[in-house]
Amino acid sequence: QVQLVESGGGLVQAGGSLRLSCEASGFTFSIYAMRWYRQAPGKERELVATISSGGGSTNYADSVKGRFTISRDNTKKTVYLEMNSLKPDDTAVYYCNCNARNYWGKGTLVTVSS
Repeated sequence: QVQLVESGGGLVQAGGSLRLSCEASGFTFSIYAMRWYRQAPGKERELVATISSGGGSTNYADSVKGRFTISRDNTKKTVYLEMNSLKPDDTAVYYCNCNARNYWGKGTLVTVSS
């Protein structure tokens, strides 16, 4: 059974940091690029960051570039999103995604207070 389970969300003040984790199971994690998306209330889902299967290539939305870092540990079947200098506009549900197989997690809520 395929699962993507996100964790690490919560309430943080503006300027603070959080580290999200997404643990995968049920598929060959190491051969797929992985993505983090987010969806703020009343807005469309937005691609935040992408990492290649081996972790050597990453891409970021302009809105998070320089503040967020995506990484992965294939031995742990886990992808991470390190979020620094958080802003109220970063408030959203964050989702882990394997685009090639259209696998999605259920999301973890990040709330940034001003």
